[in-house]
Amino acid sequence: MDNIYLFMLVAITILAIADIVVGVSNDAINFLNSAIGSKAISMRTIMIVASLGIFIGAVFSSGMMEVARKGIFVPAMFSFDEIMYIFMAVMITDILLLDFFNTLGLPTSTTVSIVFNLLGAAVVMSLIKISGSETQTFADLGSYINTEKAITIISGIVMSVFIAFSVGALVQWISRLIFTFQYENKIKNFGAIFGAVCLTAITYFIFLKGLKGTPYYKDLKGLVEGNEIFIILGSLILWLGVSFAFQAITKKTILLVVIAVGTFGLALAFSGNDLVNFIGVPMAAYHSYEAMQDAFLTSGTLPADFSMAVLDKKVPAEPLLLFIAGSIMVLTLWFSKKAKTVAETELSLSRQNDTHEKFEPNMLSRGIVKGTSWLSDAINFLIPKPTQEKISKSFEKPDVVLTKDQSIDAPAFDMIRASVNLMVAGVLIAIATSMKLPLSTTYVTFMVAMGTSFADRAWGRESAVYRVAGVLNVIGGWFGTAIGAFIAAGIVVFFIKWNPSVMTPILLLLTGTLLVRNYLSHKKTSNKTEEEDSLKENDSSSVQGVIHESATNISNVIKRGNRIYTNAIKGLAKQDLKLLKKNKKQIDKLSSEVDSLRDNIFYFIKNLDESSLTASNFYINILGYLQDMTQSLEYISKVSHKHINNNHKKLKFSQIKELKEVDDVLEVLFNETKDAFDSRSFEQIGSIINRRKEVLNLVNDKIVKQVARTRTEESSPKNTTLYFGLLLETKDLLTVTMGLLEEYYNSHDSSVEPATIDSTEE
Repeated sequence: MDNIYLFMLVAITILAIADIVVGVSNDAINFLNSAIGSKAISMRTIMIVASLGIFIGAVFSSGMMEVARKGIFVPAMFSFDEIMYIFMAVMITDILLLDFFNTLGLPTSTTVSIVFNLLGAAVVMSLIKISGSETQTFADLGSYINTEKAITIISGIVMSVFIAFSVGALVQWISRLIFTFQYENKIKNFGAIFGAVCLTAITYFIFLKGLKGTPYYKDLKGLVEGNEIFIILGSLILWLGVSFAFQAITKKTILLVVIAVGTFGLALAFSGNDLVNFIGVPMAAYHSYEAMQDAFLTSGTLPADFSMAVLDKKVPAEPLLLFIAGSIMVLTLWFSKKAKTVAETELSLSRQNDTHEKFEPNMLSRGIVKGTSWLSDAINFLIPKPTQEKISKSFEKPDVVLTKDQSIDAPAFDMIRASVNLMVAGVLIAIATSMKLPLSTTYVTFMVAMGTSFADRAWGRESAVYRVAGVLNVIGGWFGTAIGAFIAAGIVVFFIKWNPSVMTPILLLLTGTLLVRNYLSHKKTSNKTEEEDSLKENDSSSVQGVIHESATNISNVIKRGNRIYTNAIKGLAKQDLKLLKKNKKQIDKLSSEVDSLRDNIFYFIKNLDESSLTASNFYINILGYLQDMTQSLEYISKVSHKHINNNHKKLKFSQIKELKEVDDVLEVLFNETKDAFDSRSFEQIGSIINRRKEVLNLVNDKIVKQVARTRTEESSPKNTTLYFGLLLETKDLLTVTMGLLEEYYNSHDSSVEPATIDSTEE
């Protein structure tokens, strides 16, 4: 038998290991998000509990392996060589697709990826066979593809999105209605009951329903079937006793146990459902190779003549392979940095408080928010006012104001929501696993989290369009996964079929290169520390504190603004489009940081001491000046880039020379200003302000010279417009800078005077 198939089997095995790593990096973090987001238990405890769940859950996967072998296509319609080409294409495209989404930090579905990879590769291979046949037509494609099963799987995946969101929202709404956001007192009285219900649901659906997916179920079948009600009641009584005892002994809430057990159960369900996505194809490839080798040795059957009907048969579980796969999953969980990147996306979309939003609103998100608001108003019109007021009271949040930065460090949501997330997601995944439906754990956990966020009113008027846009982006990525997997797997299997001995090594080399490149790129991004000159939010609550904290921001804006202005003039002089393009990005970044400071004004004012309210007026004025400065620099940078990008005439030597003179004077002025703020030598600001007239006169002189040139020798309207625009915007930049310095100088004087008087009297 040709050695190419042994090479493929080895390559598929190696790819399976890498696939587990990239798959777990994307998927596994989903069952950790509730525990991480609530910060109810330590990260170390979360990881230990989840690791145990994964190990035990690996055993639950054997019943799901049928999907990779015969769930999508009809094995008997393909020969051994064709099946190996399909499996090779699936593993290559699957690992690249998942790694791509990990690098972007977007959660996608390993289930959807593997299903559509199998579907795409099988469809293309079927079409190749049909095209080479004289008796078959395109209408015979249905005999190659397990259409009914494939439609069931795909519809189950799609339906899970809507079911998970709806069930999550409903259960959370009822839970919040009962416990409210001030749930501490009610938890003492009713927490044991709530905890017992959650734990009973987790126990029954995950531990008992999940058993149906294992080869061990037949030993327990007689005990379980027909006794479901007794098992549920027994579990409820047991957990009720445990809940009361735990709260009485530890004086802590039972929700801690719910979150720990829920994380364990969800990890168990994840491993039981998703392990097939990583090792189902390699195990099917191994069994295929084993059967082919037996046939070749006994009867000399060639790969092209050996039908893969053998894959229709049930195969025994491979405990050693499941154990190895579970070990790799656990190690990935502990050490993958990409997993943390994916986690940030879901937590930012479900966070109860306002935070730095990751996504920009779009037309569809605005339309959905407006439509939902209209529907909410219509429903409220039908509900009596007293009922509305009673419901609203349950959803009143504690009056704690956190800045966006503080919000990131605080719990994303409370333990009530974390418990509901884990309970609902675990139940839905376990039901699907028991029915041998490989629904997407990513879709379920993500949409449950979004549903509970929606019910908890985390998507308020301030954040709804951003959060909805984020959810739409993620869902769009899911559809992208399906389409991309189908097309990519089809293309790859076509190339492998065309020349397997040449194309297989080339595609594997390309895969390895892309994985290494993505790894290095992500490592560089994740290791990137906050830039030295980036702007920081003010946390001080006094005038003196605000003055000193703002000095750092002003120094950084002056330094970066000076560099941006100089690069604009340099880019014009050298017609350096690359420099001007980079300069445009720099000013966009600076403007974004200043806008972020302005967005934080609400939280800044809220946190001020009552005796220091004058600090708010000072801070608002400073931010206004900073924004005006960035707007002037933005204009200068963008018109310079536009002029060179449009290939207009060069500025004349005299114009470049005059702009350089202005730049030199500005550089001295900005450097002196920066030094004054860096050293907190605010008394130096007075001497800088006194030079205002001298610098403005220099700019006015250049404007007068250009007027004279325009009347006598200037022939380019574009050059004239650009030059006047640069000079006039430079005047505005100078005026704003001087205004900022005066504001600072005057506020500094008034803030230190009382201290001076007190020290004199003493």
